[in-house]
Amino acid sequence: MNQIVSLVILLIGVALVVVGINATNSFNSDVSRFFTGSPTDKAVWTLLAGVGLILVGLTTWLRGTSKSR
Repeated sequence: MNQIVSLVILLIGVALVVVGINATNSFNSDVSRFFTGSPTDKAVWTLLAGVGLILVGLTTWLRGTSKSR
């Protein structure tokens, strides 16, 4: 059961990274980058949340597989 939850967290993290990458290439991020030099906060936070969930999902999944051996 824990491995399934870990894989779901991992997949949600991957989806958030994809959404964050698309958000950094959006028109709003282009305008924000023009004035501030960085993409929108939403794009940055989405990427960071995705990377965090990927790390949590991988860590818990690898812990679960090492315990089951």
